[in-house]
Amino acid sequence: MNMKLTMPELPAVALPPQGYCRRLFSKVEYWRMSDLGFFIDQKVELIAGEVIQMAAQGNRHTAGITLVARALDQVFQTGYWVRTQGTLDLTPSSMPDPDIAVVTGDPAHPDPEVPKTALLIVEVSDSTLSDDRNWKASLYAAAGITDYWILNLQDNRLEIRRDPTPDATQAFGHSYSTLTTLVAGDFASPLAAPTARVSVADLLPG
Repeated sequence: MNMKLTMPELPAVALPPQGYCRRLFSKVEYWRMSDLGFFIDQKVELIAGEVIQMAAQGNRHTAGITLVARALDQVFQTGYWVRTQGTLDLTPSSMPDPDIAVVTGDPAHPDPEVPKTALLIVEVSDSTLSDDRNWKASLYAAAGITDYWILNLQDNRLEIRRDPTPDATQAFGHSYSTLTTLVAGDFASPLAAPTARVSVADLLPG
């Protein structure tokens, strides 16, 4: 996501003053606050019970999202939904809005419930590359997302993370054990569409 935030590695957070405790929010409370208009004209996510505000997107970041969605729409057609910045219901207290998430279903007849998993998640990363590689990757690995891509706009490459595994050193207790890095001229194949060939060059804005 295109977020401007500096947050400690979860769950190693600063302790409140003695006699006080942190007030974290449940998913039900988060949705209720949203319904009541608490977040009008704001871009926020619920991560580990905390409401995180996201910064506005740069034009290249927005272009990357558009190009990824365009390419994946060609791969995932009937029976799939390529969602852009739609909320996912992950873990008991996290509701992130990944840049791209491929889920089963039909946008013409959406399920009333927010998806609880995705076949593929893609984050377009420029200023947030470290966050997307670390705590965001740990969050998705902990949720069992088997195919996680980062479109790295800093280095003009695609990073593919797979094989989620327990890892006590990471924010959410999981990480990905496999990393593949591709550049323009290479092709990527989603796990859910292994015969497809996605051109990395087609994903990178000029």
